[in-house]
Amino acid sequence: MKPVIGLTSYRQRGQTGVWDTEMAMLPAFYLEGVTRAGGLAVILPPQTIDSEDARNLLAGLDGLVVTGGRDVEAARYGHVSHELAEKPDQLRDLLEDELISAAIQMKLPFLGICRGAQILNVNRGGTLIQHLPDLVGDNRYLPGGGNFAHMQLSVREGSKLSSIVGEQVDNAALYHHQAIDEPGEGLQVVAYSPDGIVQAVEVENHPFGLAVQWHPEQTLDDLRLFEALIAAARAKS
Repeated sequence: MKPVIGLTSYRQRGQTGVWDTEMAMLPAFYLEGVTRAGGLAVILPPQTIDSEDARNLLAGLDGLVVTGGRDVEAARYGHVSHELAEKPDQLRDLLEDELISAAIQMKLPFLGICRGAQILNVNRGGTLIQHLPDLVGDNRYLPGGGNFAHMQLSVREGSKLSSIVGEQVDNAALYHHQAIDEPGEGLQVVAYSPDGIVQAVEVENHPFGLAVQWHPEQTLDDLRLFEALIAAARAKS
């Protein structure tokens, strides 16, 4: 049987046909990554849940993808919001925080992507760099206009990530103005960009708790990260 993989999503204003209203939505690239790798995709909309709800929801899944999206609310890691930070989606922050806690507790395989890496780090007590141009001096990580930057990234030898992609990622698709600063408890940094910005973390003592700052759903000719998640989900089930 194909593993069932839940993917977190957006809840925001959208338009379809004559309707212009709040919607739960997710770019289809993420779904394609899961289905092409051999999984069944289920979209998880932002909603109010508690820890018991999160465990019940995940009990019906074999794996989880925490997708990209809007900036995590700065108050969650004890900072005042940067003037260029996006308006937070508090309902989504709540959902993903509870799901990550439950996935770690339940040893459920999960993959974080971009924002997914950031909310994982905040969940574990870490902090974020709120606006990378303040640190690196330009918009190299966020060209804008929906155009992704592409970089070669270094991967730590001996990490789970290196067992999937090797010791470097040659064509990582990047689109972010925030990044991991101080790593959270129980997280190992396993990839960097050339100027030292954290690009991936792994959860210690977890069968598959991996989060990357880049966007593998944008380079679906390389399904290795999605395939590794599906393999871990099969092993779990």
